[in-house]
Amino acid sequence: MVEKKYQPRLKALYLESRAKLQKDLGLENINQVPALEKIVVSSGVGKKREDKRYIETVELTLAKITGQKITSRLPKKSIATFKIRKGMGSPIGYLATLRNDKMYEFADRLINVALPHVRDFHGVPRKFDEQGNYTLGVKEQTVFPEITFEDASVLHGLEITFVIKNGNKKGSYKLLELFGMPFEKEVKNG
Repeated sequence: MVEKKYQPRLKALYLESRAKLQKDLGLENINQVPALEKIVVSSGVGKKREDKRYIETVELTLAKITGQKITSRLPKKSIATFKIRKGMGSPIGYLATLRNDKMYEFADRLINVALPHVRDFHGVPRKFDEQGNYTLGVKEQTVFPEITFEDASVLHGLEITFVIKNGNKKGSYKLLELFGMPFEKEVKNG
């Protein structure tokens, strides 16, 4: 008896639908089809970089949401208005980079569990960068089911970036639409 290896639901969906996606986009080669490369989940601490409780909350919630260790980011350049010096000791942000199966699992949880919990939700904007990457801002970490009431005593937002290989705006939109990303409905004038 051959044991089936576990495969995330969205990864299986992508592998099944890749040929159809290639045909829809009019691509010559299957390797030109847009593919999810990684997901970066980040949160800046901004003015609260000296508040230890706030920083601990950001670290804890990012670790719980992504299921892996997070990394801190130090300033790369000095900005006098924000009282930030290059190479300064305290981090200005935290992030986790998800790849492979963890990336597909996180995308599935975000699309099917977390986003439906957003209050007054009408869909996510259709704004892609020139390379076809998609960034989504979440105002509160409480939309994720992993966050308990105690973890939500200090609220903070996060940014989720879908880095898409072989992407352009149209191809990346089709890929995320295939995964079930709830985009806003287009408003037709006239």
